[in-house]
Amino acid sequence: MKIAVLGGGNGSFAAAGDFALGGHEVRLWRRDAELVAQHRAAGSTIIVKDVNGRHEARLALVTTDISAAVAGAELILCPAPAFAQADIARQLAPHLVDGQVVFLPPATFGTMIFAAAARDAGNKSVVSYAETGTLPWLTRKHDLFEVAITIRAKRLPVGVFPLKTAEHALAIIGGAFPGVIEPCGDALSGALMNAGCIIHPPLIVMNAGPIEHFERWDIHKEGTQPSIRRVTDALDHERIAVREALGYGAPHFPLAHHYAKEGEIWMYGRGSHDRLTDSGDWREQLVLTQHRYMREDLRLGLSLLISAAELAGMPTPLARAFLAIGGAICGEDFMAMGRTLASLGLGGLDRAALQALLAEGYAA
Repeated sequence: MKIAVLGGGNGSFAAAGDFALGGHEVRLWRRDAELVAQHRAAGSTIIVKDVNGRHEARLALVTTDISAAVAGAELILCPAPAFAQADIARQLAPHLVDGQVVFLPPATFGTMIFAAAARDAGNKSVVSYAETGTLPWLTRKHDLFEVAITIRAKRLPVGVFPLKTAEHALAIIGGAFPGVIEPCGDALSGALMNAGCIIHPPLIVMNAGPIEHFERWDIHKEGTQPSIRRVTDALDHERIAVREALGYGAPHFPLAHHYAKEGEIWMYGRGSHDRLTDSGDWREQLVLTQHRYMREDLRLGLSLLISAAELAGMPTPLARAFLAIGGAICGEDFMAMGRTLASLGLGGLDRAALQALLAEGYAA
């Protein structure tokens, strides 16, 4: 399969390297011209480290030209942080063609940003946009062109916009992730599978002292204690209640299953939490006010959850509390600066109108 990967972070390098090792033709786009030149000079390869050793993955193209990256690609994968989506979507929009699938893992309802950018660019191509609940790899870059993959996802619930194109979109995505993809309905359902806005806000807020005191801190090891886990579960109950109120059925992928020793397998499979902490890669320096856990998962993720809850008529006291505390830490109004249905241009729609749009798309 021809796959374009957009971005230069941990997820993008894991994706590009893993897909190339899987035999796909991979083109990597990023904005940093200097690093692109260095990567080309180094042979356009990525070193992928996993439990089976070190592997050299050769990419078909590394470029700053987004049109060259996506030309002829069946799948366009963009795992960039949600706060980078609007700019990337504007650059991508004119170049999309019929049948392409844009996959955002995860996206915080970013599917709508990419779809709206194509609409606003006057691009009438029939394109599918999809998102899931987590990055398909637990991963960290170890060098400029070297990435360590600790875990590969075992289950990815995927929502598609417009829903009427789901069969095609899921088939294409499934070609890149065989045996892993599970349909979960429309794009909002996919957005409400996002685990980042559930796991990270309690971890960074309730670990704010050690994060700022110690040079490095592992929020997933020492930072994950029973009291914090109880809060995380309670916050996740709010997410699941919103999903149910909006008519989305199980499985809801409760975050508790990520930590469980038995029962239903979560997105990363059994034992993934222990492998994450054993790797040592998440013992890291976090600049609390700048890190994507704050700027993406807490600010954007929880504001979207609260907005969806308002549409569903459901209370979200913990989500509101963490959003307010995160805003206080950063000295900003996170609800006003967050991602809501209104900020996405959907605020004037009632539930029925939103569901119709999600099913049929902007063209309809």
